[in-house]
Amino acid sequence: MFDKLEFIEERFEELGLKISDPEVINDQTLWQKLMKEHSEMAQIVEKYKEYKEAKQGIDEAKEMLQESNDEEMRELAKMELSELEVSIEAIEVDLKKLLLPKDPNDDRNVILEVRAGAGGDEAGLFAAELLRLYIRYAERRRWKVELLNTNETGVGGIKEASVMIKGQGAYSRLKFESGTHRVQRIPQTESGGRIHTSTATIAVLAEVDDVEVEIKLNDIRVDVFRSSGNGGQSVNTTDSAVRITHMPSGLVVSCQDGKSQLSNKEKAMQVLKARLFEIEQNKQNEEIAEERRSQVGTGDRSAKIRTYNFPQGRITDHRVPVTMYKLDSYMQGEIDEMIDELVTFFQAEAMKSLEE
Repeated sequence: MFDKLEFIEERFEELGLKISDPEVINDQTLWQKLMKEHSEMAQIVEKYKEYKEAKQGIDEAKEMLQESNDEEMRELAKMELSELEVSIEAIEVDLKKLLLPKDPNDDRNVILEVRAGAGGDEAGLFAAELLRLYIRYAERRRWKVELLNTNETGVGGIKEASVMIKGQGAYSRLKFESGTHRVQRIPQTESGGRIHTSTATIAVLAEVDDVEVEIKLNDIRVDVFRSSGNGGQSVNTTDSAVRITHMPSGLVVSCQDGKSQLSNKEKAMQVLKARLFEIEQNKQNEEIAEERRSQVGTGDRSAKIRTYNFPQGRITDHRVPVTMYKLDSYMQGEIDEMIDELVTFFQAEAMKSLEE
């Protein structure tokens, strides 16, 4: 680890000289690239300097303990040594976190898809509640939310829906939400008061640029149809909804919540690109593909990442594992505590694999 840190520090100093070079500044493309690299290294270098200062302090304190006969000075050295040893352990942990490979998608916007799983009408109602949960969470973080598509069940639930969430770090905060979410509660339609178990699935896709995914016009079929459900005066009167089929992959994307056929087509293409991008990423790294398949699962009751138990007022994430008794506030979008637990857990797992 320390060889790598030495290299990063040397590279950081080298970049500092380059970005001050008038010739490099004149080449704005190169200058911006080097500035980005320099900026990404700054936090690591600053933390490494902090580590070296603490290490030097430890060496000096040990030296004082060996050489000084003054009891008062020795006591001060012992106290300083104890504090610095605790400090340096924390700094080492921070350095390991900073050296973890950064997920290139972390700063991207996301397309979040919700689908009803097992459980009939109750699954659709739960899917609708999850959608509202993530919309509220996005609003709390002042992210922009744009509805792409909804397919309602007719009893207040949804069969499926997708939203675009735009905001700094949206993917980094939401990427661990992909998977099957299970709810345990007494449905409103249940006269006997029995607790039912239903599921909904969440998929979190990173938004991609046009240059990252190329879709040939000959590879897609675009169908238009009339929108259904809530959507204003144009609903059921014009063919504004759009369905795009990507023939090579078999992927089908529908969008009907835009104001026009053109708007719906653009949104559908965004979703299609995001799905194709995810498929390509998974091809490049089969381990990630396996992990994602295990997270998303099939929607069966048994393949779950999280359980929402309404009678007990608890939420349990089965990967960490962690249980919280804050279901009411959680369903209002107060989910940062759970996300923080997941980020910490997966960071620790990544650090273990790095050490192995």
